[in-house]
Amino acid sequence: MIRILGALLLAAVSLRPAVATPDPADTHEQTLGNGLKVIVREDHRAPVVVTQVWYKVGSSYEPGGLTGASHVLEHMMFKGTERLAPNEFSRIIAENGGEENAFTGTDYTAYFQTLAADRLEVSFRLEADRMRNLRLDGAEFAKEIEVVKEERRLRTDDNPKALLYEQFNAVAYLAHPYRNPVIGWEDDLDTLTVDDLKTWYARWYQPANATVVVVGDVEPQKVFALARRHFGGLSGDPVPPPKRQMEPPQRGQRRLELKAPAEVPYLLMGYHVPSATADAEAWEPYALEVLAGVLDGGNSARLARELQRGQEVAASVGAGYRAFQRAPGLFLLEGTPARGHTVEELEKALLEQIGTLAREPVSAEELERVKAQVVAADVFQRDSVFYQAMRIGLLETIGGGWRVGEDYVRRIRAVTAEQVQQVVLRYLGEDKLTVGVLRPQPGALPPRRPAVIPGGRHDIGG
Repeated sequence: MIRILGALLLAAVSLRPAVATPDPADTHEQTLGNGLKVIVREDHRAPVVVTQVWYKVGSSYEPGGLTGASHVLEHMMFKGTERLAPNEFSRIIAENGGEENAFTGTDYTAYFQTLAADRLEVSFRLEADRMRNLRLDGAEFAKEIEVVKEERRLRTDDNPKALLYEQFNAVAYLAHPYRNPVIGWEDDLDTLTVDDLKTWYARWYQPANATVVVVGDVEPQKVFALARRHFGGLSGDPVPPPKRQMEPPQRGQRRLELKAPAEVPYLLMGYHVPSATADAEAWEPYALEVLAGVLDGGNSARLARELQRGQEVAASVGAGYRAFQRAPGLFLLEGTPARGHTVEELEKALLEQIGTLAREPVSAEELERVKAQVVAADVFQRDSVFYQAMRIGLLETIGGGWRVGEDYVRRIRAVTAEQVQQVVLRYLGEDKLTVGVLRPQPGALPPRRPAVIPGGRHDIGG
């Protein structure tokens, strides 16, 4: 199952609620004189605090030849500042009983710490230091770039499905930088230099290009005072937004095949669709969310019911859509054919499901069941202080504003069967479709590498 509100939200850590989930009225924001935005949400159910610093830069900001720069710089952010030695940041957080990490996606780079609430200032002091005082050392870069290359080999080159996703995106997008992998193309990593990172850091790691999100057992005014103390004195220049680059309309189906050593074939299909922050009618992304739930909302959803248990043409099958990103994206279908069936049979069965939705509106009973599932999942995720911070940071960074998230449930509940049918008819047509197929080849399977990459602590988001 690949249907999620946003791939990066998988990392959320749940806390058992002692009271009802926090009210949006408990969210407060201030913008400092240097342009840094600080957002605070009170959640007093446990004596912990999550701090996240989000920068408006990710792989979709990278020009040709510099792919992977945002992710490599994320690694280097732990390798020392003018006052801290390499890896000392992580050591200090651990000594204070906290956890920390970072992640890079197409539209953002973010850093986070989870600490006892009375240790918030430790996080602010460290994050403010590396926001403007990072020391990019050539020797440390030489070591870390090899860690990233090994990460690429483990996660992409030796993983046939991931390799298909990478090549699929490069075919589905002709112009938009969503075609580039977050981790970077192999040759770009080979030629990336520490001077490239110094330029990238100087351009994007500015107070006016960042949002600090704090969620937990805190008092907002005290948090703002700490923010002014540690971040307020940082200098920086205004950061002009990246030049808008849109994908040209697709005018016919695209197909690719990947031949690689693998155990089973795999099918990936994607349609160009709008996102909640880019060129869509207000209701469309929410209808697409509900559509994903109709197809892939658990064992009672259509794909599992019809293709796995019914026709038994699929060993696994799923649908996915990400409503919240900076530019229009893809509505995905994926699956592995059951033994005795082919990828072509699975593709035909998936297209038949789309055709049925185009011809026949979803029943009122099915629509209400799916909407209840989507809403329940959203309410459950809000039980996590980490997830609350992730949602706020993501929506601020992609340009929607955190209040968009507070309206999510109402908009899902307002979706009609006719709107679900309408997005199918409008966006899930053959001319907007890209199909990728993994064809298993004889030969040795990729070697099983260690699950943990030595020296690598940082995640790549979607």
